[in-house]
Amino acid sequence: MKLEIDQQGLLSELETLATFSDAEPPAVTRIVFTPTDLKARAWMMARCEEAGLAVRQDAIGNIFTRWDGADPAAPAVGTGSHIDAIPNAGKYDGVVGVLGGLEAIRALQRSGFRPKNSIELLVFATEEPTRFGIGCLGSRLLSGTLSAEAAAKLKDRDGESVEEVRRKASFSGQLQDVKLPKSYYKAFVELHIEQGPLLERAKISLGIVKSIAAPASFRIAIEGAGGHAGGVLMPDRKDALCAAAELILAIETAAHASGALDTVATVGVCDVFPGAVNSIPSRVGMTLDIRDTDLARRDGVMKVIERASQGIAAKRQVSIRWELVNADAPADCAPEVREALTDSCRQHGFPFLEMVSRAYHDSLFVSRIAPTGMLFIPCRNGYSHRPDEYAAPEDIARGALVLAGALAKLSA
Repeated sequence: MKLEIDQQGLLSELETLATFSDAEPPAVTRIVFTPTDLKARAWMMARCEEAGLAVRQDAIGNIFTRWDGADPAAPAVGTGSHIDAIPNAGKYDGVVGVLGGLEAIRALQRSGFRPKNSIELLVFATEEPTRFGIGCLGSRLLSGTLSAEAAAKLKDRDGESVEEVRRKASFSGQLQDVKLPKSYYKAFVELHIEQGPLLERAKISLGIVKSIAAPASFRIAIEGAGGHAGGVLMPDRKDALCAAAELILAIETAAHASGALDTVATVGVCDVFPGAVNSIPSRVGMTLDIRDTDLARRDGVMKVIERASQGIAAKRQVSIRWELVNADAPADCAPEVREALTDSCRQHGFPFLEMVSRAYHDSLFVSRIAPTGMLFIPCRNGYSHRPDEYAAPEDIARGALVLAGALAKLSA
């Protein structure tokens, strides 16, 4: 079997998909269920149909495109990623795994390979949290990680629920029917840009993921007491922003002290009220994202932060309230999928690096119902979620080639 990737054709499709955007090039903005997103999805499904794949969509908008194997009743081998994009993003995040997955299937078709197990390209809906405030909504539903009832109640910034938005976008059916049985996939493998600098620094073009980190996300509300910036003396202050600053540094210290590089913590939002130059902040709203590949270690860091929070609240005479948004468990990648990727790399003479995915992906949730793995390619400077996100053409083609070899082994 001789596998060849049409690098120019693949790059042309990447460039075309990037034109479906609500931002000026080179930025890409493609929010799920907007008219722009729906046009991009239609274009993507047309490319899959051209490749002879059977196409269907479920009630939340996950797109399944299947190349039937010799035993259509057997569990499928899946690959894929997402095509929605946060505001002012780049053209490679998610898309490399979708179009690279399609090209891997086409390469197998051109080689004359005939799979025993069907091979399915899956385009996940709502991977980015931009619209509904939670990432990987499509894969959470299909894996049963999130209930249909909870998903239907999620709302966007305009106050419209998932149920209202999806029906306006012409997605019918019941959300509870999105969940897949655990026997649906024999294996699943996702191709993705690294979204970090390690492959580029190591000058190695492929990464085989061992484990996927997962976040716990919180909203934090700090209540102090406002007042005139000149009228309230320092000993009498209950400054919510000073408490927030101290808490942010305590969060950073706790992450550093975990003893592992895989522990990361980020306060990405800090809203200050009333936000006037001559007024003492009386209220602060913050978000906390804390991630690790080890659940016990992550939870241990959380306990350290909570104790620090209690001390800060008492010392500064403010109240600090925590609201858990979500807490997902990390995942280990399946040995059989890692072996298929390793064999494919070695067959083509490509060196690879075993690594951790510190960003989480739809594969994290697919791993709840199927043996799952991930293959990374480098991105320049580790940049992602920004317009200058870039993956080299030869790295994209190399990733698609290795993916094709792994799909062949898993579906043989």
